[in-house]
Formats: sequence, structure tokens, C-alpha cells
Amino acid sequence: MRSLFRTLERATLRDIALVCVADALVGASFGAISVSGGLPLWVPMALSLLVFAGGSQFAAVGVVLSGGSALAAVATGLVLNARLLPFGFAVADVLQGPWWKRLLGAQLLTDESAAFALQQREPRRRRAAFWICGASLFVVWNLAVLLGGLVGGLIGDTDVLGLDAAFPAVLLALVLPSLRDRGTRTAALTGAAVAVTVAPFVPAGVPVLFALTGLLFAGRPGASPQAEGAGGAAASRPDEPEAAAAAAAVKEEAR
Repeated sequence: MRSLFRTLERATLRDIALVCVADALVGASFGAISVSGGLPLWVPMALSLLVFAGGSQFAAVGVVLSGGSALAAVATGLVLNARLLPFGFAVADVLQGPWWKRLLGAQLLTDESAAFALQQREPRRRRAAFWICGASLFVVWNLAVLLGGLVGGLIGDTDVLGLDAAFPAVLLALVLPSLRDRGTRTAALTGAAVAVTVAPFVPAGVPVLFALTGLLFAGRPGASPQAEGAGGAAASRPDEPEAAAAAAAVKEEAR
């Protein structure tokens, strides 16, 4: 684990730490809401250990506390977690190795760990960012849920604290650097527009799945057309020193 920390820059480690702090607040809120709503402490703890997906956990507990069945809660969580499927394809290269390592990596796959991994260009840094972020969040989240559950109803109305805004704020901060790329920016804005459009007509959590349609407008990854044109011209043009040497040889033969 120490070698993984040496692989990443201090700025990246600092950002991961800040994300852990933000998620700890949300985790404490989840634990408090669950216990104060009448659920035993083991329920939010089991969800945090086995599911480890904040949005799905909140949705599942919300269904149960509102009188829904356990089957409805599981179905809601599965729908929300469907967004992680494309994330798995995007970071598949960091989950190489024996089956138990891939299984552990799948458990640690979250919006944040995927985002930090995708920010890195080098394979070593991608793996380090994924595992450090995923493992840190897993420990911090479960400890925060436990603490929040123990405190229970003492927090009171958690909506007043605005903790529900912590998740989108963290994700927005993570994706902003990627929006400098035109294709990524087009896909993100298109997906956001589609999600906002369908939000009044579909259940909560489903709009994020419709946002994946933005990927259809991302375009081909890689250099811009101008860069490709310049690169193609450079590739088709012979190297100047070699051309000069060839010209000198022709002149020498002419003499």
C-alpha cells in the first residue's frame, strides 16, 4: 500500500482525502437517518459493507421506511447501481489479476474511485488512484455510518445541513477537469439535458441512466481534427535531415 501512495502526486492524495471527508458526512447522515427511522443498526451497517453505494443505500432505506417491501428496496438499489456498469468497462484495466482481486475491485468501484482512476494517464497511476480511493472510501464510509447510527436521532433533521448536496458537489469537482475535452464536454452536457428532461416522468434514480445517451455524442476519442491533420501532414512529409542528405547525394552523382 505504501508503494501505491508514492505513485500518486500529493495533490491527488489531497483530493482523495477531501472526498473522504465529504463522504463521511453523508455516511454519518445515512446511519443516523436509518436508525432514527426505526431500523436496527445492523441494517445500515450490512448495506454499507455489502452494497457500498451511497445512492442505492439511501434509496433502499427510503423505500423500507416509507412502507415498501424488501424486494422493492432491492430492485430500487439495482436500478441505481446499473450506472456502475459502464464505469466497470472504463476502468477494466485496473482490475487485472486473480479472481479475488477483481472481485474486491468490483466491490470498491464507485463514482469517485472511477473518476480518480480516469483522471490518470499512466497505468500505474490509474491503478494506484483506484485502489487508494476505493479502499479509503470503504473504510471511512463504514466508520461514518457506524458513528451516525450510534448517534441516531441526536442529529435531528439532517436535511437542514444540506448533506444531500455533498455527493453531486464532489462529483462535479471531479469531472470539471475532464470537461476541457470537447467530446467529453458535449457528452456531459447532452446527458445532463436528457436527464433533466425525463426527470419529471420517470422514477427517482432513473434519469442518471438516461444520461448515458450522451455517450452517443462523445465522438471518437483522440486528437482533434486539426491536430490529426497536422500530424498526418507531418507523417507524410520526410524528415528534413534525411531529405537534405538525399538531395546532396543526387547532386554528387550529377557531377
